[in-house]
Amino acid sequence: MKKFTKLALVSSLAISANAMAMQAMDDASLGATTGQDGINIGIGISKIEIEKLFIHDNDGLADAALGGTGEAGAIYIKANGTGATTTKGIVIGANYDNGGAYLLSSRNLADLQIDSDANGGNPFINIAAQVSGLDINIGEIGVVSSADAPAANAATIRRGGTGQENAILTGLSVKTGPMAANIQLGAAPQGAMIKLNATMIGGLTITDLGILDNSTKTATRAAGVIHLDKIQVADANSRNLVLNQSISVIGEEDNDKGYVRIVSTSGAHDNYIQGIHLGSKTAASIGDMEVQGMQTYFSPAQGQYVPGAIITIRGH
Repeated sequence: MKKFTKLALVSSLAISANAMAMQAMDDASLGATTGQDGINIGIGISKIEIEKLFIHDNDGLADAALGGTGEAGAIYIKANGTGATTTKGIVIGANYDNGGAYLLSSRNLADLQIDSDANGGNPFINIAAQVSGLDINIGEIGVVSSADAPAANAATIRRGGTGQENAILTGLSVKTGPMAANIQLGAAPQGAMIKLNATMIGGLTITDLGILDNSTKTATRAAGVIHLDKIQVADANSRNLVLNQSISVIGEEDNDKGYVRIVSTSGAHDNYIQGIHLGSKTAASIGDMEVQGMQTYFSPAQGQYVPGAIITIRGH
């Protein structure tokens, strides 16, 4: 799960790196039109495509009892030959469902409002971000041996993988509604670097998720698959999904080298899984599964239960 979280973080960085189609207003222009200093940035991108994505684990798994060899391996995402991911591993665009109901009013992929504040001598930058509903398509996810890192005089910086690929997920599609986040850099008087506090209209929908079991694969038999047609997540007794998270980057202290902490205090959720197929995507469905009002808790102290969850992400 740690590596899949890394994939999500790298995907987010890739979106930022490709956000070149920007229309920015300087302080003077913004002040003249709105009466307030600051900078507004509209990210006018309609689609982002990524050919392949690799997360390299350079020292592998050292535990021989678990089959580890200490050799570098990688998680990859590549095209799976179907739909939006026919030739690309990741395709991200705006969610145009319901006549554009999940888009920002500006029709941008994202809008940013940036201000700086002295904060009594402990200054910070405040970035208020609104993100349009997204249509995210991810191809095959698997593991492969990492190729050698490119030499200093290599023609490209590509490393990639080599040898046999073992697929883990056949792919999936994710649709979201609009989201908002507030980011503070420098001081963070809001209590965390990133605060998510918004309602995702229409909830979260994941489709065509296939989980592969390569241990059953032979020369004449395909890998086994648990295939889920659709997963929907919303607040309990609602069609929307409230986001209430605080994301902090914890620095080095004593022997702890630091980590990322995500604290979620959202309420109970309803989950609906439609079309559960065991063995292959074309196998008969065993039916649907519904979970109503699922609530997680975390304990800041023994015997104390707070609704929500705390997730930490760190290297090892």
